[in-house]
Amino acid sequence: MNHLETYYLAREIKGELIGDNKILKGVFNLLSDAKEGDIVIRHWVDENGIKIAAQKKVGCFITQNSRGKARETALKRGLNLIIVDKIELANAFALKWTIEKFAPDSKKVAITGTNGKSTTTHLIYHILKEGGYSVFTNTDSKSEFNTLIDPMVAKNISNFYQEHQGAKIEYLVIEVSEVQGWFDKVMKDHALLMTRAINPQVVVITNVALDHIGLVNSLDEAFEEISGGIKALDKGVAVLNHEDEMVVRMQQLLNFSVESFFFGEGSELEFQDSGIFYRGELLLEKSRLPFTSPHFIQNTLAAISTCISLNIPLEIIKKGLYTYKPLKRRFSILNSSPIIIDDFAHNPDGIKATIKSAVEITSGNLWVLCAIRGSRGKDINLINARALAETISLLKNNKKQEMEFEIYLTSSNDVVDHLNQVEYEEKEIFFQTLNDHDLNFKFFENLEESLNEILRAAHKDDTILLMGAQGMDPASEILDKLL
Repeated sequence: MNHLETYYLAREIKGELIGDNKILKGVFNLLSDAKEGDIVIRHWVDENGIKIAAQKKVGCFITQNSRGKARETALKRGLNLIIVDKIELANAFALKWTIEKFAPDSKKVAITGTNGKSTTTHLIYHILKEGGYSVFTNTDSKSEFNTLIDPMVAKNISNFYQEHQGAKIEYLVIEVSEVQGWFDKVMKDHALLMTRAINPQVVVITNVALDHIGLVNSLDEAFEEISGGIKALDKGVAVLNHEDEMVVRMQQLLNFSVESFFFGEGSELEFQDSGIFYRGELLLEKSRLPFTSPHFIQNTLAAISTCISLNIPLEIIKKGLYTYKPLKRRFSILNSSPIIIDDFAHNPDGIKATIKSAVEITSGNLWVLCAIRGSRGKDINLINARALAETISLLKNNKKQEMEFEIYLTSSNDVVDHLNQVEYEEKEIFFQTLNDHDLNFKFFENLEESLNEILRAAHKDDTILLMGAQGMDPASEILDKLL
């Protein structure tokens, strides 16, 4: 396998090289885990970071933001430093180079969209694993590795190769964040850039909705970013959600050598009353599916479509789905009496779908505990609060719906770090929105206090729905202690 040279690397990522040409024999890595010869990518670095890298005998350091005396220190310590205008170019190159080096013959799948990426990715991964294939994925329960704005996935692929003693990686199933940015500045064409680096045979688009307010502020802007995944596909199959009008529109963007595979109502793979049908034949019985909530069904259809596109036998697909256990915090059932559901719902579409799914399995009343998103600004909390308020208002006004709804909110001050603290204006916009919809609610500063109160108040035939991102992540651990 050929090694990199710093001159070539700097040219490819459009960076300024400080230092001499050098052969690089390591892999792309984080500074904290770097070994001798590795190539570190970090958004910013100062002289202290350069000193640490030099002590570790790092081969090269790539950054977008050189602070303090980083340049001088790099020259003094003999450490090659590359300064780029766009760090995403470095991370895209790292991903491309790593795949070509450690998984050159693998079949590759990229999954992007606003909702359902992690569950869809994990479903595909599980089906392939159950089929006995060697498969790598970057998805995890907290969606920490799908951003691709650091070299974590490149690092993990090289680690996977080494841990399996160089065995062939047959499939790469990689979740790609639909939108990325720093503060309020979008990294334009993130999905396009990263999907192109992966060079997949299959691209999956789950849906188009608003999530990253401030980075994109309209559905058209979200469409533009998400459709990058389709634009990056030169040949192969585009797996598209037939129930999402904006995803259907993406068919017009397909390269002439790319085939489309639609899933959802009105397509060749759809869900009906008795189960999932493929080309008019029952493929999977509803009674044997792990979950039958609408958003889980949609993710399941996307995963099946992908595996069919990869020519995986239907029997392997069926086995994988019947044995599937969902990711944590994806409509996870934590308790049976009362039923406690934990879901990562952190954007409007996720909130609406999760509440509606919880109602379907509720025999008593529904208690909703929602963690306000901290340090994300007023806009994202406004649309989240509206989704919560409008969904519950609609259900309350439905005469067929006799259950009562109780709303609890929390800032989770006892469990979040300084990057996720809820600001005063974020609380106020949530309160104001619920008040505008004439909805009563209780607010708690701390997550444990809110869980204690809701457990005390709910009856055994009720359902408790826990929703939110970082502020709700530790809930299952706290509940273990309280229950």
